[in-house]
Amino acid sequence: MSRRILPISVIIVVVVVLAFFYKGLQLDPKKLPSALIDKPAPSFSLPQLHNMSLTFSPADMKGKVWLLNVWASWCAACRSEHPLFMQLARNGDFPIYGLNYKDKPEDAKQWLRELGDPYKVSSSDMAGDVGIDFGVYGVPETFLIDKQGIIRYKHVGPVSRKDWRETIMPKMKELQG
Repeated sequence: MSRRILPISVIIVVVVVLAFFYKGLQLDPKKLPSALIDKPAPSFSLPQLHNMSLTFSPADMKGKVWLLNVWASWCAACRSEHPLFMQLARNGDFPIYGLNYKDKPEDAKQWLRELGDPYKVSSSDMAGDVGIDFGVYGVPETFLIDKQGIIRYKHVGPVSRKDWRETIMPKMKELQG
């Protein structure tokens, strides 16, 4: 009897493990859950990238709907979303603020000189502490924050035109009222 139980047990374990793998392959990595959705944005005060004697804080944005884009000069995926952010900045409809993550300020400034600067302000998070507070898994990540300073949406990975058109822009318009 015990000789039969061992092979059956192994088969059951293998089937369960395969079921978990199968389920995991169906998940969309861009839809990582965030415990911060519908919660206040973490408080911080960081030096501004272009003028380190000035600071930026979410408290400065109370009363405004805004995007916080977490980016870095060393991030290849950040380069792919950058033209869209440049276009949005030229249109001026939606304010985009940057959080330069785990980057050297000189590298970040050079990157923005080469590609253009779509950010109203970009803060420098050299140690990555603020990114950790926001639950950043990797760059780029973009957060939509409402007038009360509440995170209403998180986008993981580069923002595409489709992401902007179908998800982010409608949510921003709705929050702006």
